[in-house]
Amino acid sequence: MLETVLYFRDQASTRDFYSRVMGMRLLSEEPGRSLFLRAGPSVFLMFDAAETRKGGFLPPHGTDGAGHTCFVVDPDDYQPWKDHLSSSGVEVIKEVQWPRGRSFYFSDPSGNLLEIADADIWPR
Repeated sequence: MLETVLYFRDQASTRDFYSRVMGMRLLSEEPGRSLFLRAGPSVFLMFDAAETRKGGFLPPHGTDGAGHTCFVVDPDDYQPWKDHLSSSGVEVIKEVQWPRGRSFYFSDPSGNLLEIADADIWPR
């Protein structure tokens, strides 16, 4: 994946969460509209749906409600991520043991459901 997009309600709390808590590097931002963050080899985009629906340089796009994405980490980093999120005040909502690995779920400040997995849990 080159890019993943989720939508935010509050840009400042979203920037803080993904930069400070998730450790993503902020590449740039457009106040009131978007955040561009680096997530490993991919770019993680956060947009204000009301603004991106207006279109302009790009076709209009946006969504209502919470989105979802899953990040994969090395198995040795799985528990440290759970500990880090907990110490940052982020609640782990659920943990699941899958046939090919395990993952846990938590939310960002806009209510998007995030997941961290310790392996590629999907069949190839």
